[in-house]
Amino acid sequence: MFDKDTLVQVGSYFAPLKREYTLLLKAQPSHPSYNDAKEMIEELASTSEKLSAAYEESENFRIDLLVDGTPSGISFRGIPGGHEFTSLLLSILNHDGIGKNLPDEGVCRRIKSLNGPIELRTYVSLSCTNCPDVVQTLNLLAIFNPGISHTMVDGSFFPDEVESLGIASVPTVMAGDKVIHVGRGDMATLLNKLEESYGSTPQESVGEPEERSFDVIVVGGGPAGAASAIYSARKGLKVAIVAERVGGQVNETVGIENLISVPYTTGGELAGNLRNHIDANDISLFEARTVKNITQDGGISRVETTSGELFTAPALIMATGASWRKLGVPGEKEYTGNGVAYCAHCDGPFFKNKRVAVIGGGNSGMEAAIDLAGICTEVTVVEFLDVLKADEVLQKKAQEMGNIKMILSTATKEIRGTNGKVTSIVLSDRATGKETEIALEGVFVQIGLAANTALVKDLVETNPRGEILIDPSCRTNTPGIYAAGDCTTVPYKQIVVAMGEGAKAALSAFEDRIRS
Repeated sequence: MFDKDTLVQVGSYFAPLKREYTLLLKAQPSHPSYNDAKEMIEELASTSEKLSAAYEESENFRIDLLVDGTPSGISFRGIPGGHEFTSLLLSILNHDGIGKNLPDEGVCRRIKSLNGPIELRTYVSLSCTNCPDVVQTLNLLAIFNPGISHTMVDGSFFPDEVESLGIASVPTVMAGDKVIHVGRGDMATLLNKLEESYGSTPQESVGEPEERSFDVIVVGGGPAGAASAIYSARKGLKVAIVAERVGGQVNETVGIENLISVPYTTGGELAGNLRNHIDANDISLFEARTVKNITQDGGISRVETTSGELFTAPALIMATGASWRKLGVPGEKEYTGNGVAYCAHCDGPFFKNKRVAVIGGGNSGMEAAIDLAGICTEVTVVEFLDVLKADEVLQKKAQEMGNIKMILSTATKEIRGTNGKVTSIVLSDRATGKETEIALEGVFVQIGLAANTALVKDLVETNPRGEILIDPSCRTNTPGIYAAGDCTTVPYKQIVVAMGEGAKAALSAFEDRIRS
């Protein structure tokens, strides 16, 4: 199953292991995938004396991870190959405290405070690039809170189960029959949802966090936030980044070809490079945080998180970026995860040989349509304006596809369905007002981004779209508060622009500090 070089590399990862780990295959030997699973766990076990394989006959195909002979709460239904192979490796390494993205004290406090028991399972596709983030995050929760268990479920391994649950989007996180989360998710997002669903013990029971003071606080970890923090740190200032995730929206980008000097990279690679650059400087990174309140008192900005942490500084740089914009029409929320999706790359395979619509004719929409055209029988692109906004090269490629249809100057009015699944979409011609209902099985929403500025709407001036108004130097109308990137009025929401704006914000904050 694995080549020699791969096993050697895995062995190097496992060399420092201190505890004993067992991969327990629970299945019937007659199962068609039994031998493949057996081969996988035995080859992995051969890479370390601390790892072993075991077997138990069961009607339910799964691989359980045992630590020192005790169930860890982490399981894999299916064979964790593809992108999920990393999830399997990290479930072992993180248990030993030598993995990656291990939560810091503040995040551990929130994890340990969650009220259990909580039994979670995540339905994934092994080709999904977003699924491993969710799987690995929930595995961490199981490691740090014994009241939580988590199982990865390969949807293609259990198609009847997926069909009966009406799952049409990955990753889908469930607890019993209840859907907890659908789509992209990071530690902060998932913790928020679990706290909302299950509650948590008072923070005092696990220790009060201390107030932390800095020269500059950057809220947001995307290209603008990373640039702001790096430029500030290089000026010798004490800097903190408070963010849900390093990379921000960059993590959701599959291919990047317009970052000058880098002909091609992926969102994941760029996010990793941003983290490496942050780590190379004297910057305090507080990741997986959700900011709940920002105030300013006597020229000092105060940033409070949902975990009860408080960060203060005389200079605050808002680099909170933007989030995928929702249609806001009837049926969108009800059918999210059951026909309504926001990621063609991840959820496209669920719509093989089906009819779908892509709402939005910009670059994202056209790229989604091109991807979907390769697996769907028919793709209808619906654009509100009377012209397509996508780059000419994308429009040309889409026109060359034989199964992409364009509808312009049309508004989406409603998404309809029956028995929990999307069956049609209602469109309205903007010129005539005539409504048309189109039968289909999926709707992919690609209508751009909305600025994440609710936290400071009462502190700084914003435009009608919610973007923070800034001057050419990234200053807001409130002294001591600066803003950079997609959350601002700067034109052209591009990675390279956001990086430059982040640098400008940091330099402006430093200049004001020197002058004052």
